[in-house]
Amino acid sequence: MIKITKSWATLLKDEFEKPYFKELQAFLEQEYSTHDVYPPMENIFSALNTVKYEDVKVVIIGQDPYHEPHQAHGLAFSVQDGVEIPPSLVNIYKEIESDLGITCEKSGNLTRWAKQGVLLLNTSLTVRRGQANSHRGKGWEIFTNEIIKLLSKREDPMVFILWGSNAQSFEPEIAKQHLILKAPHPSPLSAYRGFFGCRHFSKANNFLIAHGKTPIDWH
Repeated sequence: MIKITKSWATLLKDEFEKPYFKELQAFLEQEYSTHDVYPPMENIFSALNTVKYEDVKVVIIGQDPYHEPHQAHGLAFSVQDGVEIPPSLVNIYKEIESDLGITCEKSGNLTRWAKQGVLLLNTSLTVRRGQANSHRGKGWEIFTNEIIKLLSKREDPMVFILWGSNAQSFEPEIAKQHLILKAPHPSPLSAYRGFFGCRHFSKANNFLIAHGKTPIDWH
């Protein structure tokens, strides 16, 4: 399986030995050898490999990777450089610009956020081309739930941003020292039901500042 940085590998070592993960690994080996699967195998753990456990300031939970070519690269809501910005991310940028009065970059590559401590974690870390949710129920949800539990155990407060019912299903795992921000999903189908105007980006930064942390530059 793909390498994962020491920070997370140490914390998750027990998960890698559990039967569900061995089954998931076998399933992925089969999928990658017989179908187009995203993101590329070397990017499956990009979200974890870009932000060490101890450096996480904000967690944004997505559902599963984009399922068309050249989009997904292991960070939730993010696409590779040069790729058209997907509708949900267009709406995220609109809310940032309205909330903070700034102009977002024209790239949909959110590595710039991840490097500041934003963990962009999908619930399912892989998907078959053209088939949304095709790797749902194969074990990823157990794995990502464990990541949320590990983060929740951290005494150092962080922000959990939960957009839509899938992300909000993790709320029971999150301890009270952390800030939980909830809103509808930013997709065009639901953004107008309360995502627009949620002001999650200023609220997250205000919380970080109040706890002596550097705010996120959301450009």
